[in-house]
Amino acid sequence: MFKVTSREIRDLIISFIVISVAFSILYARNSGEINAEFLPTILPMVMVGVGLGFILHELAHKFTAIHYGYWAEFRMWFPGLVIALISPMFGFIFAAPGAVYINGEYMSDKENGIISLSGPVTNIILALLFFVGSSTLAGMAISGTTFETIQLAYTICNLGFGINAFLALFNLVPFSVLDGAKIIRWNPVIWLITIAIAGIMTYISFIGL
Repeated sequence: MFKVTSREIRDLIISFIVISVAFSILYARNSGEINAEFLPTILPMVMVGVGLGFILHELAHKFTAIHYGYWAEFRMWFPGLVIALISPMFGFIFAAPGAVYINGEYMSDKENGIISLSGPVTNIILALLFFVGSSTLAGMAISGTTFETIQLAYTICNLGFGINAFLALFNLVPFSVLDGAKIIRWNPVIWLITIAIAGIMTYISFIGL
């Protein structure tokens, strides 16, 4: 049954807030504007990309696992929350505030791989949607639509694109606790294609195309 428990909602909300603050600190640090005015300005915009990217990523894992008949529940990871808040001060972000715990017997490498793949693919799809949105908004700005509104929406889409591209790439790293290790064990070709797409998108977000 596709049900999200009250405990999961609590853990998702806490993790969502922490990772949003972490990305906001990272963007503020990289722009050299860590101050009392910049963070409250950028935080709501970051929350759009992180909210969709993080929550839908985890729910994709959960519902795909349930589809295969397994019990699945998201739980926050306190050390990961702390690391997520500290790491941006050093110029990077370790985005692992929690994970979907899955319980069941005789899970095949294919099932485990597809369950793991569902999260990064969700981020890639969201990144593409944000990219299309930013491209469309750039055209609207040229046509003379209200500048302030378009500029705000354009910034949100750019942040959403960059955040989701990074979340996909980060989770595809073939490290034991991340999705990439399970995907590569199931199908190295699919892993290679997926991480290449995520890598290209992350690179594009960095160079600002």
